[in-house]
Amino acid sequence: MKKSCWVNFVVLGCCVQSIWGQNTLEINPSHFIKSVVFKTQSSEIQFPIVNLGESFQLHFDDLNGDERNYYYKIKYYNHDWTPSNLFPNEYLKGFDNLRIDNHQTSFNTLQPYTHYQLDLPNDQTEFLKTGNYLLEVFDETDELVFSRKFLIYENRASVNAGVFRTRDLEFYQTHQSVQFSISPAQGEFFRDPQNQVHVTIVQNQQWNTALNDLKPQYYIGNHLEYRYDAESRFEGGNEYLFFDTKDIQITSTNVSHIELNRLYETYLTPNFLRRGYPYSFIQDLNGDFIIRTLQGSENGDIEADYSWVHFSLSAPILLKDQEIYIYGKFNNYQLNEENKMYYNPALEVYEGVMLLKQGIYNYKYIAKTPQSILPNAISGSHALTENHYLILVYYRFFGDQHDSLIGIGETSSFEIID
Repeated sequence: MKKSCWVNFVVLGCCVQSIWGQNTLEINPSHFIKSVVFKTQSSEIQFPIVNLGESFQLHFDDLNGDERNYYYKIKYYNHDWTPSNLFPNEYLKGFDNLRIDNHQTSFNTLQPYTHYQLDLPNDQTEFLKTGNYLLEVFDETDELVFSRKFLIYENRASVNAGVFRTRDLEFYQTHQSVQFSISPAQGEFFRDPQNQVHVTIVQNQQWNTALNDLKPQYYIGNHLEYRYDAESRFEGGNEYLFFDTKDIQITSTNVSHIELNRLYETYLTPNFLRRGYPYSFIQDLNGDFIIRTLQGSENGDIEADYSWVHFSLSAPILLKDQEIYIYGKFNNYQLNEENKMYYNPALEVYEGVMLLKQGIYNYKYIAKTPQSILPNAISGSHALTENHYLILVYYRFFGDQHDSLIGIGETSSFEIID
């Protein structure tokens, strides 16, 4: 790419208006806590949203490998993630602030670690309300290690949704609009839906770009209709890049070569700027990752090893006033020094390295300026990109002091409607 073209890209990228929101409640762990997996038992997707009484699990590794004590606490929040006025005994049956006692030491790995697992609900902790929850993990000094959101719902409303091309020609090729309707359960009705019904739309299980608190445009009988265009519009983005390290000793798709030092060193095939290129469909996990290994008995919890994964992004010149980050669920879509890239002028590439457990990973590169975060300035944005959307419906019943999660809707842009 010529220098003039690259400069044009930088200017264009800086003009992109991001709807990025900071996910301040979810705290990322310290460098020695890795591979945080939080999901239901029936799904590989790491976004725990369960029916009241359904089970889900938290997994994580401590690279110190010394079987430290960790404890969990649970908090309840309103639909907009502001603190609730409920007391713990109003949303929990039993106790929290309990020790996570299910842990195992890694087996036959170069990187020693202790693997922890927490199952919820359990004999000592059960949930009484639907809505928004936060799981916090503390160490034995009562210092917060990390936190993750989870949702509990009941089916008391149905959602019919679809993904549409935007009517604004400026964004016709790059954005997607989510339109939907909400119906209460048979025999029920919504009281004061303009103020008591709250809706959140989440793209690809990522809280940092969620749209909140849309109001119904109009009613058809007892059905609430949300036929917005701009108000429910998302950047389409691009399909995620990926690599596979299930077998850590051999090269695979997008892995160029491997070295063995103290730990394995996995070098990925260099990537390039995708902005401006035509859209090409690639099956992906929408940014997620799955822990897998082919070693031993294939128990990824304790037999999957860690390797230093080397990323590189081709760039003929340093991007002025922009920082580049490797982005994915592996660090909960947050930007920090661990996933920041640095420019190597000798090779004309941005380089980054991360310590990751064996498995299948999605990732992409995003840019950050002093003013904003530009999630698609490097990868490009297309209306045809396959994205998953989750519509969360909250309702405050008459007399309640909390927001119940009464329904969820799911839709995909795989068959986008023109």
